Amino acid sequence: MSDKPNFVLVTTQPEPEPEPGPPPPTLVDRVKAWAVALLSPGNSRALATADTSHRPRLVFGFDATASREPAWQMARTVTDALVRALPGELDVALAVHGGGLLHTFTAFTADANALRDRAAGIRCMAGQTRLLAILARSLREPGVRVVTYIGDVFEESLPRGQRLADELGARGVKLIVLHDTSDWAARRDAEVFLDLARRTGGCVLPFDLGAPDRLRDILAAAAVYAVGGEVMLREKQHEMPGAVLLLEHLRRK
Repeated sequence: MSDKPNFVLVTTQPEPEPEPGPPPPTLVDRVKAWAVALLSPGNSRALATADTSHRPRLVFGFDATASREPAWQMARTVTDALVRALPGELDVALAVHGGGLLHTFTAFTADANALRDRAAGIRCMAGQTRLLAILARSLREPGVRVVTYIGDVFEESLPRGQRLADELGARGVKLIVLHDTSDWAARRDAEVFLDLARRTGGCVLPFDLGAPDRLRDILAAAAVYAVGGEVMLREKQHEMPGAVLLLEHLRRK
């Protein structure tokens, strides 16, 4: 493995309180602002496209705590499937937690080789899970349409997770969890992952440590889903086995 350092460090320490700003607008101010936006030529179009200024983005999240080394070794070899499924149409960021914090959240890229190279420098470290840090960061990144996450257990605040999942769903960001249940203890969290994913309109799929080709197919389908939603998935299902599987699980709502 490479000794390259992680590319972006993100701690889970509380963020500093923001400096006091101007007083919030009154109801009258808000009504006036909306009236100007709706009545001014071209403004309504700008409002409608405000969230589409970026190309589609996908966050590939991973639980890289100490026990996850075999799964991470397998997963990082197929990370390029995310951008090679639709060359030049999707930007992907790696988000990895270990050691009790979200230590890696890379820049978004459409370069498959760069994505794999960055994955090669990440090592597993003991510590509790930090899926919620990945979800919170994904909410702050414009253009994100799908968050995929490979993990086994959930060790965080469920109420906060539900709030974040609801916010992701409200923004149209889907959570797709590939749940690794090779350890029997992970099975107790199956309902938690299912609840979080369904709140976003996403789903949970099984993660099979012994089937890298299957994982590659699923990640390729997730990339298609991020770019074109269920419509594109249906168009691709005759040529992409992962599209059939993803569609099947998305419909279980």
